[in-house]
Amino acid sequence: MTSKPAALTLMAVAAIAGGGAGAVVVATSRDGDNRAATVTQTTSNAAAGTAVPASDTTTSTTLTASEIYRNDNKGVVDLVVNADAEGSGFVIDRRGDIVTNEHVVDGARTIRVTFSDGTKASATVVGSDKTTDIAVVRVTGIKASMLTPLTFGDSSAVEAGDAVLAIGSPFGLAETLTTGIVSGTDRTIESPSGATIGGAIQTDASINHGNSGGPLIDAEGDVVGVNAQIESDSGGSDGVGFAIPSNTARSVALQLIAGETVEHPQLGVQIEDGSSGGVKLAAVTAGGAAAAAGLKAGDTITAIDGTTVGDADALASLIASHQPGDRVRVTYRRGSASATVTATLGESKS
Repeated sequence: MTSKPAALTLMAVAAIAGGGAGAVVVATSRDGDNRAATVTQTTSNAAAGTAVPASDTTTSTTLTASEIYRNDNKGVVDLVVNADAEGSGFVIDRRGDIVTNEHVVDGARTIRVTFSDGTKASATVVGSDKTTDIAVVRVTGIKASMLTPLTFGDSSAVEAGDAVLAIGSPFGLAETLTTGIVSGTDRTIESPSGATIGGAIQTDASINHGNSGGPLIDAEGDVVGVNAQIESDSGGSDGVGFAIPSNTARSVALQLIAGETVEHPQLGVQIEDGSSGGVKLAAVTAGGAAAAAGLKAGDTITAIDGTTVGDADALASLIASHQPGDRVRVTYRRGSASATVTATLGESKS
């Protein structure tokens, strides 16, 4: 154990002048580490003007990591916000909608988008959600035929050991590809609003400041996550990066594009870690999901849908993986007795 925990860091970065960029090429690019050497590509097509759906298998082709890069890089963009902050993003439809992190475009007055072929365009924020750190911006003046939407994969199917690729602009080095594996799933990270983002994907694919908002891509060429944070003692990539799961990103993006207020599932409790395993309820919100299910302050939640709950982050992650209106089985302890009830999750809006 170390006495000082590594810092979770949001990865937007001030734009770097060309003269300083070359010094970090070796440190941030692992093109030679082609662990996803031969993989299967699943192709699906999205209708023009609609947000890209979850992957729909139509054809399978054996591709190398380089081929996946050549295909998907066309849909990855570099974002410069207010002329001095830089991040990444990726196209999701032929209207010009681009997904990125909320913290990349927070406070944006101007957004310059650069595509892989060098084409530049202006963009405006369609909507953003601090709770999930997801935002959508839209470019103007670009023909639909010039846009290459990427396809969302199913992040719930991701497993530790799966090959993944990250494309983005670490330290201002646009179009950088790095490869690695999924190091862990169902991690929890903190959003810019202080809320817990559940289901985050941990990866050792090298990601750094400037990768924020770029895609984490699986071995089929589909987006399974939005790169968002690193955990590091040095402030650079220590091989512990986190991506917001694609299922969350897709759901939030669709709501933002539709002009809706983003909804988040709520159990309606205030929590603290239990002293003997589980999560103790410090308070139960009147009229909330937990109260309606019969839970009371002092109860200790030990499982959700049969999955053991060891701490507050685990509970928050499990709830965050659902949608408002979903029914979940809550196992809890009250005194020496245990019971299971069904709660219908409420919603909060941001």
